[in-house]
Amino acid sequence: MARVFITGSSDGLGKMAARLLVEEGHKVVLHARNEARGKEAMASAPEADTVVIGDLASIRQTRTVADQVNALGVFDAVIHNAAVGYREGGRIQTEDGLSHVFAINTLAPYILTALIHKPKRAIYLSSGLHHQGDASLKDLLWERRAWQGQQAYSDTKLHDALLAFAVARLCPDMLSNAVEPGWVATKMGGPSATDDLDQGHRTQVWLAVSDDPAAKVSGQYFYHMRRRTPMAEANDVAVQNKLLQECRKLSGVELELLTASPMK
Repeated sequence: MARVFITGSSDGLGKMAARLLVEEGHKVVLHARNEARGKEAMASAPEADTVVIGDLASIRQTRTVADQVNALGVFDAVIHNAAVGYREGGRIQTEDGLSHVFAINTLAPYILTALIHKPKRAIYLSSGLHHQGDASLKDLLWERRAWQGQQAYSDTKLHDALLAFAVARLCPDMLSNAVEPGWVATKMGGPSATDDLDQGHRTQVWLAVSDDPAAKVSGQYFYHMRRRTPMAEANDVAVQNKLLQECRKLSGVELELLTASPMK
């Protein structure tokens, strides 16, 4: 039995992953952005241990999410599932002056990775659209570029792969991988999505808890439980380091993965 924390687990793939993990007998902690969504999350997966609350668009609230998770002890796996999609019609600015898409999709998983007690495994949800991401990392916050929702989303999904592979490199005793769930018909994916919804959550669950040797790897990119080749720049150490540096400057949070996790 494993203990797993899943961000953004009040609906969509996060909720589906939580339900599958609970069905398999694992202990799951959910996450929702507010109390109302938290009640919905617990109603949809009543066997889950609890739900932590916090809006990942806010640096302050993301830090409180990490505090709530740490108060529950050390987890075997964290699934960084929370994201907003590509259909925002314009740049939405957060309370911290950041792009809403960047704050939730990129900066929040960075902050949580830095602040949550180190798990044995971390899974970061990317997307096939990461191949269209801008590896120059220029204008991360869309302050100078004309807004393009799909490009902004694609950029952040590249960031998630960069973060997953940076963590794998910096922390060899922790399994860290990126997952492409496919274009599936969730609220974010929309009704026109063509991939198999039933497969959309299974790879991240498998990577989080399976003893299959194929799942006990690190620094890999997966689609439907098979390795795929990511965008070449995702494995570029210089690009990874640049993203980590930018996230540190924007959040004020240092990533110190080589520090040992607290003992259970």
